[in-house]
Amino acid sequence: MTETLNIAQICPETRALGPGKRFVIWVQGCPFNCAGCVSPDWIPVKTANVVAVRDLARLITESDDLEGITISGGEPALQGSGLASLLSIVKAVKPNLSVIAFSGFTIEQLRKKSTAQVGVREFLAHLDVLIDGLYVKGLNDGLGMRGSSNQRVHFLTDRYAALREVFESRVRQVEVHLLSDGLLMVGVPTRRALETFSSLAGEMKKRGGKVTGPRHG
Repeated sequence: MTETLNIAQICPETRALGPGKRFVIWVQGCPFNCAGCVSPDWIPVKTANVVAVRDLARLITESDDLEGITISGGEPALQGSGLASLLSIVKAVKPNLSVIAFSGFTIEQLRKKSTAQVGVREFLAHLDVLIDGLYVKGLNDGLGMRGSSNQRVHFLTDRYAALREVFESRVRQVEVHLLSDGLLMVGVPTRRALETFSSLAGEMKKRGGKVTGPRHG
């Protein structure tokens, strides 16, 4: 049987979600319902875009000059097995690609899950950086790649250990990508960025376009 992932959105090229040029995957489905989530359409556990793992791996490995992959959602841990398979295939071809992931679960919860949920242990083993914890709207300080200051950055390898400031306190960057059917916001947005994007989104929706964005909690 062909292994698949249920994907909300991909972005083949961005510099807003980690060091260097990155391929971003947002999975569909999340068990949390954080107040202020900027991508509520990605919370329901429903079929979105079902993609064969090998097809997605091919798309990543054929991309030029990638520094790495960033995975968010939705909640990646719900698809740990598929993501572990994806990263295993990708790294067999391009072993130097880094991997950053966001999860609403804490790392302690994920390590417990790894004993009961297929693939979570293997998924964690591929990560260089994990940003964990639920998004708390009142703790959004507008800094770093964390959505809110309660979230923790775990350097699981030495790859980016010297770049703690980038993940925890650097001024945030966002990109707005024009898609064939609308707009995609990429990055962890500040309140001001959200207001600007909301204005753009309003105009786009008037014209019948689709608007979506990142999930960071």
